[in-house]
Amino acid sequence: MNKKVSIFSIIVISILSTSFSAAVQAASNDSLTVYSTRKEHLIKPLFDAFTAKTGIKVKYLTGKGGALIERIKLEGKKTKADLFMTVDAGNLWYAASQNLFQPVSSEIIENNIPEHLRDPEGLWSGLSVRARTIIYSTERVNPSELSSYQDLANKKWKGKLCLRTSKKVYTKSLVSSLIHHDGMEKTTDVVRGWVDNLAATPHAEDVHIMTSILAGQCDVGIVNSYYFGRLQAEDPNAPLKLFWANQNTTGTHVNVSGAGVTKHSKNPDDAIRLLEFLSSIEAQKIYVGLNKEYPATQKIKADNLIALWGDFNQDKMNLSFAGKNQADSVSLMQREGYK
Repeated sequence: MNKKVSIFSIIVISILSTSFSAAVQAASNDSLTVYSTRKEHLIKPLFDAFTAKTGIKVKYLTGKGGALIERIKLEGKKTKADLFMTVDAGNLWYAASQNLFQPVSSEIIENNIPEHLRDPEGLWSGLSVRARTIIYSTERVNPSELSSYQDLANKKWKGKLCLRTSKKVYTKSLVSSLIHHDGMEKTTDVVRGWVDNLAATPHAEDVHIMTSILAGQCDVGIVNSYYFGRLQAEDPNAPLKLFWANQNTTGTHVNVSGAGVTKHSKNPDDAIRLLEFLSSIEAQKIYVGLNKEYPATQKIKADNLIALWGDFNQDKMNLSFAGKNQADSVSLMQREGYK
């Protein structure tokens, strides 16, 4: 009798334990954790919209890209991160090269985001677009004088050019794209010409480039489009304007903010749901309103302010090359004294 009771108790305990484990698993699947290099005010509205739509809560940790990548690597299988978000395809490529992501196959993402803005193996996807293009003084430069990134190496811009430091990933990605299109020899000549034409030591921030042009220190520069959008929102009458570079050749260099599902996500299915949502029209509208960026999807128009800048042809180079050519671009710039 006691033996039968004992066996019965074991069965009951086993069933209860299994039910409890399932309940704990279900509870854990009601939330996601995102590690992000994007600031809170740029991501929280997106996560709030996702939670309202799905009931899945999103926790997030923000920080510097390098530190977050190292954290995910050190945490390994114990990482809490389900999704890693960062800016610039070069950084996304590096995270993928460190085996941080798992491949995602999603018709939703493929239908929403153009191929050149996605990793060829599905490891990450772009979610918002910024153009890195020429900015110029409307008081001292006739736009008919402008044409391409390469032309800024022309001697006519001697002492008139301001650039961002070569240490920033945005610069590395631009030079990587030139290497992809023109090869090392021609790109070396371009970078050498840029350095010869500099009006000042390369700046740490794009904002400083625009400030220098306004102050008369230089006449032209290269910046991410959303920096100009922020300035224009504050001062609509600033005598600066964007020029869409390389419209007769490769198209204007674009880059992305983006994300990938981590290799050791505890909840990959919902992480994919979040990535798919971030590619959706609903989320893309939030993106473009928050940071003056372009939508990654071609299914909606740009924000009213940036729509005034006019349409342009994007460089259709797959952005994975921004990472693949990065080591070559760094070596090239170091050789040519681009600080």
